[in-house]
Amino acid sequence: MRMIEFGLLLAGCCLAAEPGVESNVVYGMYSGAALLLDVHKPANPNGYGIIYVSGSGWTAPMAYSAPPLKSNEQSLLYAKPLVAAGYTVFSLNHRALPRFHYPAAVEDVQRAVRFVRHNAARFGIRADRIGAAGGSSGGHLVSMLGTLDGRGNEGDPDPVERESAKVQCVAARAAPTDLLKAANNPFVGMRPPAGDGAEQRSTIEYRTAAEASPITHVSADDPPFLLTHGDKDSTVPYAQSEEFEKALRGADVTVRLIRVEGGGHGPTFPGAVNPPDYMGEMVAWFNRYLLKQ
Repeated sequence: MRMIEFGLLLAGCCLAAEPGVESNVVYGMYSGAALLLDVHKPANPNGYGIIYVSGSGWTAPMAYSAPPLKSNEQSLLYAKPLVAAGYTVFSLNHRALPRFHYPAAVEDVQRAVRFVRHNAARFGIRADRIGAAGGSSGGHLVSMLGTLDGRGNEGDPDPVERESAKVQCVAARAAPTDLLKAANNPFVGMRPPAGDGAEQRSTIEYRTAAEASPITHVSADDPPFLLTHGDKDSTVPYAQSEEFEKALRGADVTVRLIRVEGGGHGPTFPGAVNPPDYMGEMVAWFNRYLLKQ
């Protein structure tokens, strides 16, 4: 390639790059394949980081040319107000359906938290105060980050895996939190048996769906949760957030549920009647509960 052509190509690449975003950071490897995240850097950083997981139905297209989850419209939509408020936002890809079922995606988002925590100095954030936000299936995954113990393996040869995957504040939109209530959830790769008797609870299908449900893992040491959900959501029923709020409150966890009247399923709550400032509420939640220490 001639130098002038190389120069034009380089200039084109630079023009295409989005200012303030460090793209395609490798946060882990799975069977030789890279797990990637993008780092959205604020002009005036406040020293705190937030993991963002986009909704996708835990699914990713399998074509080589498929757009990545970490840089889709939803990720950019929710990263923008957080970055404007000074937060460093880490949007990520994770292993997904149809190739990968539970627990792959949960393992990946935990790996992302561990990686960010281990490299906190590099990213200019506090290692001990990391938040998480996400919608729909992403809301489920960040809720798992908040409710699972997330303890690192002190004996692991990889120093990243020795870090905790527990986050200190969560904002979840329209999150499926009880997969036992799903008639047929592809994420766990099976249909949980009907009923709640001893025979049903003894099956591997029941145990897997329960294990993959944030509501199963609620405990008093969970971080503050902001839940936002449309009451006309036909994909993830509003009752999922109501029941999750009740479980968190019962464990004395700080929680708030914002009901979006008329809102359907989606990052902008389609059909909502006089919707609240849900973006502003998300930022305010992190300002109040992530920055307080």
